[in-house]
Amino acid sequence: MHSNTTQTRMQPVSAFPAADRKAIRYVLTDIDDTLTTDGLLEACAYSAIERLAETGIAVIPITGRPAGWCDHIARMWPVEGVVGENGAMYFRYNREERRMYRRYFRDPAQRSIDREKLNKLGERILREVPGCAIAADQAYREADLAIDFTEDVDPLPIEAIERIQQLFEEAGAHAKISSIHVNGWFGEYDKLTMTKVLFSDVFGIDLEDYRDRIVFCGDSPNDAPMFGYFPNSVGVANVRDFVGRIAAEPQWVTEGRGGTGFAELAEHLFAANE
Repeated sequence: MHSNTTQTRMQPVSAFPAADRKAIRYVLTDIDDTLTTDGLLEACAYSAIERLAETGIAVIPITGRPAGWCDHIARMWPVEGVVGENGAMYFRYNREERRMYRRYFRDPAQRSIDREKLNKLGERILREVPGCAIAADQAYREADLAIDFTEDVDPLPIEAIERIQQLFEEAGAHAKISSIHVNGWFGEYDKLTMTKVLFSDVFGIDLEDYRDRIVFCGDSPNDAPMFGYFPNSVGVANVRDFVGRIAAEPQWVTEGRGGTGFAELAEHLFAANE
C-alpha cells in the first residue's frame, strides 16, 4: 500500500515521503502555469526538465496546448513524448530514427466532422459570451476548440467562464477549464486516457500497475483526472486558486507558483536520490 494514500490531500510537498520520491521514474506535467510563470518558460523550470532527464527520470508534458506546439516540444525539448489537446493525441520524437510518431484518439474523417461542429459552436460562444475570443493558438489545433478567457483578452469573471463550459456541454462536447482557456472537444477521452495509451505504446507499461512510480504536476481543473488517478500528484501553489472548483485535488502542493513550483518539486526528487 502506498504510504500517502490515507493522508489528507493538498499537503505541503515537503511532506512527500522520501521513499516514495526515490521510486519515481516519470514526471508528467501540465505546461501553462505549471511549467510557465506569467506566460513564460523560465530557466528554472526548463533546467529542471533537463536535469530530470539526465538523472534518468523521464518528463512527459500533458497539456491542453495544440498539436503544433506538441510537434515542437516533442522534437526540441528533453522529453520522452507529449500528450496534447487534453488527450486528443500524443507525439513522440525518436532522435535516433529522426522520426516523429503521432497517435490520435479520433481518425481523420471523424476529426473533420468534429471541426465543422466546433467551428459553428465557436461562433455561438463568441456571440453569447462577450469578451471571450478564439484562442490565438487555434490555428495549430487538430481536434479541439480553445476559447480564451484571460491569455490575450481581459480576464473574464468566473460566471462567464462557466457559461462557456456550459455552451460546450449543451452541444454534446466535453469541456475543461484550464488557467487560460476553456477547451472543448467531441470524443470520449481526456488527458488520462491518452496518457494510458502512450505508456502502453511507447514503454509497454500498464499505467494501472505503475502509478506509484509516476508524479503528475498540474495547476487547474482540467488536471483533475490526473490528480485523482495518481497517488503522487502535485499541484504548484496556484492550484489553490481553484479550491472548491476542482473535481480532484492533488496530494501535495508546492510553495512556489508556476515554474518555480515545478523546479521545487524537481529538487525534492533529486534530494531523494542523493
